[in-house]
Amino acid sequence: MPSPGTRPTALIDFRSSDEGIAPLRLAFGAPRQVLRATSLDAVVSLLARVDALARVGAWCVGYLCYEAAGAFDEAFETHAPSDPARPLAAFAIHDAPLPDASAFDSDATATVAWTGGPQRDAFDTTIAQILRAIADGQVYQVNATAPLTGTLQGDALALFAALRRAQPNAYAAYLDLGDEFHADDSILSVSPELFFDWRGDRLLARPMKGTAPRGATPDEDAAQAAFLRSAAKERAENLMIVDLLRNDVSRIAQPHSVRVPRLFHTEAWPTVWQMSSDVVATTRPGTTLADVFGALFPCGSITGAPKVQAMRLINQLEPEPRRIYCGAIGVVQPGGAATFNVPIRTLSLR
Repeated sequence: MPSPGTRPTALIDFRSSDEGIAPLRLAFGAPRQVLRATSLDAVVSLLARVDALARVGAWCVGYLCYEAAGAFDEAFETHAPSDPARPLAAFAIHDAPLPDASAFDSDATATVAWTGGPQRDAFDTTIAQILRAIADGQVYQVNATAPLTGTLQGDALALFAALRRAQPNAYAAYLDLGDEFHADDSILSVSPELFFDWRGDRLLARPMKGTAPRGATPDEDAAQAAFLRSAAKERAENLMIVDLLRNDVSRIAQPHSVRVPRLFHTEAWPTVWQMSSDVVATTRPGTTLADVFGALFPCGSITGAPKVQAMRLINQLEPEPRRIYCGAIGVVQPGGAATFNVPIRTLSLR
């Protein structure tokens, strides 16, 4: 096992404000093995291998790219990977977390100098096309995205520490991928969104849709939260994705077990209020990790609804692959419990 003080290759810091989900605060050193899938037909078998290794005691930390979606349904359209050598999915296999988690306590800092983003005219054109598709009845909503580019000023691990301090209750992950993964050098995710938490036969999905700015005063802040909870547009967006997730979850759920115990929940973040809902179910006997991903991936909150048509529009309107952004990052623990985020608010360093 790496000695204390070893620079970690992965940090998982999943800290929800919801007491119903156990926090995960894990640091990992050099893996004993790295599993990669560079083609769609290898993704499901990789997940089966991860599932098997976890059930005999391994810790498995990794990701699926958004472009891995076609492994689960050929109707899901995405861009072809920009570099075929970069994995669509990869997991590092570890015997145990590092005993020293001091990397989480760093007070180091770093920044990003932003240099590029979407052009206003192109962005407006994309939105206009989506609105036409909605008006024509092709889709109910589409989650369109655009990349930002910049230059890191400082160290990647220091930037991750600074981002975590700014947003502590997040599903945060740091992956120092490099040559082991043949992927981006580092991934820094401070996503507020849980994709799924699967323990035994209990499955929880928590789609996030609905945002309002924080107020400048306590009264204004409370008013913003109340507005978000009651806003017809925000509630409609959230409910559409809840219905999509209910349908996805039902594919692997025992009959009559799919429930929505919490709808339109608002949660305070440093700069915004976010709305999320819970979809829970009891999975069928024999359900595997690949089955869970096959039913849910990619998360409907970052596609839109209906999922197939929304992804088709995204593929037409977004000029490049999303890669790990909007895919999934997480950990499979010994015994098979799995927790993954939806990697929004995520940086890819190259």
